[in-house]
Amino acid sequence: MNLPLAILVVAILAAVAAAAYWSPSRVTVYEFERGLRYRRGRFAGTLPPGTHWVARRVGSITKIDVRPYVLTVPGQELLTSDGIGVKLSLVANVEVADPAAAVNQVQNYTTAVYTIFQVALRQIVSGRSLEDLLAGRADVGPKVLEASAAPAQAFGLKVTSVDLRDLMLPGDLKRIFAQEVAARKEGLAALEKARGETAALRNLANAARMIEDNPALMQLRLLQQLGATGGNTVVLGDSAIVPVAKRERRAAKDKGTRSDVEPAT
Repeated sequence: MNLPLAILVVAILAAVAAAAYWSPSRVTVYEFERGLRYRRGRFAGTLPPGTHWVARRVGSITKIDVRPYVLTVPGQELLTSDGIGVKLSLVANVEVADPAAAVNQVQNYTTAVYTIFQVALRQIVSGRSLEDLLAGRADVGPKVLEASAAPAQAFGLKVTSVDLRDLMLPGDLKRIFAQEVAARKEGLAALEKARGETAALRNLANAARMIEDNPALMQLRLLQQLGATGGNTVVLGDSAIVPVAKRERRAAKDKGTRSDVEPAT
């Protein structure tokens, strides 16, 4: 009786040990994650969100966050085609489209896409002059996106957008551009001033012609100004402000009239 009991105890202990050794573990994959199942070191498939069981001794599940994230490429010292050094920085939106490729094809997919952005940006800047780069800086981001989309897709990543964050010039070029902008503004101000003076002179010329044709306008204007003030004594008589040319024409006309009516002797 003792021997069978001992055998039973040993069998129970062995079963408990085997169950403890081979017992599966529970892994929860959340909505924003995907699970990569590995069995005996080999990739076995991608798991959707939910609860999954895995034998700890022969398999494992690696969870990958597939939410989009923002990747910032800090300022890069690059040379334009005309040999001027500029510093550019990028900001990109990236998401993991294929978790299996992102983990199995490259050691660190974030570092890989970061390098892809650096190389694409260097190629674009080196093919443009500084003037073209400043004029078309809005196109830098889309160009980088176009150049980096396919290489990133090979690593299971999807690049949704790339934008130019900063474009910094050397200090001496900043001063030159500031002087150019200041000179342009001064030129515009001088042009506007000249236009204003021309318009004022044109108005004065028009007013002079009107007074020459209608001398009474000056008296009316004088009365308007005096009416706006008080305490003034005004004596009005024959106009002394008739233009010289007008007075000369009147004098000539009066002289001609007197010569016509003078009787013959």
